[in-house]
Amino acid sequence: MQIYLPIAEMAVNAESIALLGAIVGIISGVFGVGGGFLTTPFLIFMGIPPAVAVGTQASQLVASSSTAVIGHWRKRNVDFKMAGVMIAGGMVGTIGGIYIFKLLNYIGQIDLAISVLYVVFLCSVGFMMLRETIGTFILHYRIKHRKNDEAPATESQPPREPSRFSKWIRNLPYKTHFKTSKLHISALLPLSVGLVGGLMVSIMGIGAGFLLVPAMIYFLRMPPLLVVGTSLLQIIVTSAVACIMHATANQTVDMVLALTLICGSVVGAQIGVRLSKYIKGTMARFILGMIISLVGLRLAVDLVIEPTSLYSIVVR
Repeated sequence: MQIYLPIAEMAVNAESIALLGAIVGIISGVFGVGGGFLTTPFLIFMGIPPAVAVGTQASQLVASSSTAVIGHWRKRNVDFKMAGVMIAGGMVGTIGGIYIFKLLNYIGQIDLAISVLYVVFLCSVGFMMLRETIGTFILHYRIKHRKNDEAPATESQPPREPSRFSKWIRNLPYKTHFKTSKLHISALLPLSVGLVGGLMVSIMGIGAGFLLVPAMIYFLRMPPLLVVGTSLLQIIVTSAVACIMHATANQTVDMVLALTLICGSVVGAQIGVRLSKYIKGTMARFILGMIISLVGLRLAVDLVIEPTSLYSIVVR
């Protein structure tokens, strides 16, 4: 069945869009990550303008993350004060990202910018995941096949001195006490994490949870139990603001496309959750790394290959 996308100004197959949403939902359910970083490239592959893909994906993030936040809030796994500081930084990043997006759209380079950012982002993340998982496979193989089962004797190592970066972080001003997370750190740290998240959701249409979560654990030293719910709350607010600003300032939010994607992703996520028990640990990270790397390489090929039609005329 063909449906017309009023903002993208094109007709697409509804079943294909719903299937895309289902595939991304399955990936999210199996690997435990948001599928936003894959939805936008897949939409581009299907002919959706990159600017519309980014703006629409921001609206999908709000819908897909809301129920998860409610569940974490009921379990008291959300640090609202930390989320508030991150949201403040996210607002700055979102507003700045929207104006960067608008400027690139005005000069006619937004499609190229989005594609290049995704190539760099996906290839970097994918190759790092593959490197880590392959190293883990090799280590497990060596441990399994080594002849001498006794571990070699090692001398006790003296404790390491804090690095200059750690000392610099400790000396940052605006120290704030976060009671729920039991932290006393500079408010500039969660502000900077939120700023990066706001930029990514407004320019690339992704919540960047798989970047925010490690940053909150290793950079902010938050308890892992509170990290997911807190990051999701920040993502919802910044995504909602980005969606509203994309719709009003850039006119790139296609709700017909968003609703079709959401319907497919709801079904796909349930299937992915059931499949997740069969794919775990290092193998799951390896498969996810392969998927991310292949999508990034496909985008890179599309950037350098000569298009079938060099010029097009659009009547508005």
